[in-house]
Amino acid sequence: MKKIERLVIHCTATPPGRDVTGDDIRTWHTAPIQAGGRGWKQVGYTDLIHLDGTIERLVPNNEDSIVDPWEITNGVKGFNTTSRHIAYVGGVDTDGCTPKDTRTPQQLSAMERYVRDFLSRFPQATVVGHNELAAKACPSFDVQNWLHEIGIAP
Repeated sequence: MKKIERLVIHCTATPPGRDVTGDDIRTWHTAPIQAGGRGWKQVGYTDLIHLDGTIERLVPNNEDSIVDPWEITNGVKGFNTTSRHIAYVGGVDTDGCTPKDTRTPQQLSAMERYVRDFLSRFPQATVVGHNELAAKACPSFDVQNWLHEIGIAP
């Protein structure tokens, strides 16, 4: 059990307008590899921001500053025991491959509220994009620039 050090922002790497459910994420992440999943024991995200801005809890947690073993999600190898992970639905262009910031106005608003609430409860934590911890395009936008734009100094 370790203290929360960061919130990592992800995308689902799906094209604009295509909604994804928590069950979809669970299948993608936890189904056996031979069945098209990743074979993980746990999903990669604590929460999912839908296109309409609603937030779906994927992994229950007790909202304290400790990442208990049952709260660990598989968002970024090597950082999961000290992180919470949130993903927005979207993140690639209509071709299904090219990284693109596809956040809807509702997702932008929900993400800002989520980050502000997270930092008010865990002021020692940092907020980063998946791409700041691994060689990935995810979340398809510059998290540090976005934080600056909304008045949260990185």
